[in-house]
Amino acid sequence: MEISNPRRILAVSLAESTEHLSRVIKDLSGAHPQPSNPQESSSLAGITHQLPLSTQYYTASVPIWLDVVSSPSEWASSFLAPEAKEVLDVLGGVLVVFNVGVPPSPSSGGAPEGKTETKEFISHVGRVVREGLGGWEWDGVLLAVGVGDLSKGEEGEEEIDEWEDVCTEWGLEFVHVPHTQGSAGEGEGRNEFGERMGVARALEALQANDWGGGGGGDDEVGEEFGGFVPGEGGDENLGEFDAESMDFGFDREDFVGLKKAIWSAGREDGMEVDGEGSEAKKGGDEDEEMDDGDVQKLERMMLKLQAVRDRTAGMSEEQRKRIAKQAVGEVMKEL
Repeated sequence: MEISNPRRILAVSLAESTEHLSRVIKDLSGAHPQPSNPQESSSLAGITHQLPLSTQYYTASVPIWLDVVSSPSEWASSFLAPEAKEVLDVLGGVLVVFNVGVPPSPSSGGAPEGKTETKEFISHVGRVVREGLGGWEWDGVLLAVGVGDLSKGEEGEEEIDEWEDVCTEWGLEFVHVPHTQGSAGEGEGRNEFGERMGVARALEALQANDWGGGGGGDDEVGEEFGGFVPGEGGDENLGEFDAESMDFGFDREDFVGLKKAIWSAGREDGMEVDGEGSEAKKGGDEDEEMDDGDVQKLERMMLKLQAVRDRTAGMSEEQRKRIAKQAVGEVMKEL
């Protein structure tokens, strides 16, 4: 099946990482992105590049919108402005590219951004994901590609863990691409569990995403952005709220804490209008039947966690568990 009007990918990097952005897009698509008017500017900001995707289920040419960021805070504010809603509505993926190591040579162009600046950049992209796209509940693919050579041995593993923590906090899957790694089809790397790594993993995640959504909707938006209208609706048959049945990497202890938080929030919000009933619940069993308000809260939380589970399919077990704990933590903060 050919997807004729797919959703878009927003690919961003700091100005200092423009070469990394170009390299990652080339490794994914097979061709370097080219400035629309190279005589006037060599910047990649504002151009569109096509990413051909082909699986046994579909073929599509997915437009990648490239942007180069000088001020992360201003960039995030502009994407969270009301006039940017049409852009966010047609996105099916966000790709963040940044430097995680020392460039191989001074000719790489520009001084490498520092770790603090990179983390700040990721946090502002995460703000757009969380506030503009819906965070964990969004049904697109979120990738953070760190390019560069890390330290060897345990020190390198600690550096990867650090970047995974930074990216996971904002719902992004961290993918490390060493300077020496080629495109997705060249020397495909796998870890000790047989899972794809580097560019091959990024391409796998993009291929697994649902790019349908074009066609219909407002004519003006449709002509410019593909007319994507975000799906509404939800799963009304949620079934039993069971940590193990979700097959995601959540620990049952996480859900015990989550359930207690929901009970606590219910009492604080005045759901227990009868004082006697409230005391009974405090002293009663945690597994007794919840009222309608508690059930609705639990269902909303389950929908969010199921969305996270679907988004993390294909990730390593370690990353799934890391994101699972982050998702549960966010849910408990909301309560």
